Amino acid sequence: MVNRLLPTDLQPPQHACNGTHLAASFSLYTLFRPSEIAERFLATEGCRPQKPPLLYWTLKVTSRPVTKLRISIVQYLNTAPLVWGFTNGPLHGKYDLSFTVPSQCSENLRTGRADVAIIPAIEYQRTDDLVILPDMAIASKKQVRSLLIVSKKPVEQVKSFALDRSSRSTQALTRILCAEKWKIAPEFFEATPDLAEMLEQADAALLIGDPALRISLGVEKDNHTGAEGQTICPAATLGITSSELLYVYDVVSEWWSLTKLPAVLAVWAARRDVATPEVTADFLASRDFGLSHILEISNDASIDLELPAPAIEAYLRRNIDFSLDSENRRGLDLYYRHAARLGLIPKAKSIEWVEMKAVTAGS
Repeated sequence: MVNRLLPTDLQPPQHACNGTHLAASFSLYTLFRPSEIAERFLATEGCRPQKPPLLYWTLKVTSRPVTKLRISIVQYLNTAPLVWGFTNGPLHGKYDLSFTVPSQCSENLRTGRADVAIIPAIEYQRTDDLVILPDMAIASKKQVRSLLIVSKKPVEQVKSFALDRSSRSTQALTRILCAEKWKIAPEFFEATPDLAEMLEQADAALLIGDPALRISLGVEKDNHTGAEGQTICPAATLGITSSELLYVYDVVSEWWSLTKLPAVLAVWAARRDVATPEVTADFLASRDFGLSHILEISNDASIDLELPAPAIEAYLRRNIDFSLDSENRRGLDLYYRHAARLGLIPKAKSIEWVEMKAVTAGS
């Protein structure tokens, strides 16, 4: 492991500043605006009267550029607690953050445009020379509410499947469920996540993220329970002009029904050369800071997503698990074995974890 100099290893002189250093940042999770990173930097540094910000500064003995590690982050609500310490907490400004969809996060890491990324769990098996930061994930124990299959007929009768193109892990999970649980072999194709358009082209559609959560909240207001795993609701409930009924399935509930294990959907992965215990400690601290501010996150998200804050809080507390405990790791291992058996990945490789920072007395 090669140690890399982090921004906090070298601290520039501190100056008093009357400007506001922490701006409300939840809108990053709903709309990716790359310029906001620069705007926040300028808002912070621009209040220093001495001179403009420097790209580097000189030491007495030697000098080298001070660069921030680049983090690629999924812009969905369920990622907010993991990064709240970076966006709104004590680690604000330490890392260079960018926000996008899950599939692009893994691509940013693969192509070197990011040093650390929250990637779909399946992509760890498809990308070389990555390590996983321990004890952090986006997982769900039994029901997730933000990964949905919506079908025009019972899923066992489906012949064609439109898959949300921003997904990777849940696409693989859906293929596993089709083969192993429902015993069907539909035609799969990727599509833009627009439910009405997807159902015009296919018998069933996979939706992920905030759009799926919005549908879940709508379905809960007007539905009745069908066969095991089915929730049946009028198409009009989901904003589709039709008199037909739709069948809605929670992907994690279906996985749990098959395996009796949780689903791990995304993990923090890093390039090997930047994966230090210190980096891991920062990411754990950011996660813990976010978990202690769920109410604040929910209230901010309520404004941006136009959803009730109590519903968002319940989702983050009850449906999402942000750990990689032993049960979650068993679920992840089984997921990889299923994926390998179906040819969705090569032979499942063992997970390589980043070393944890040792805790010493008095630290």
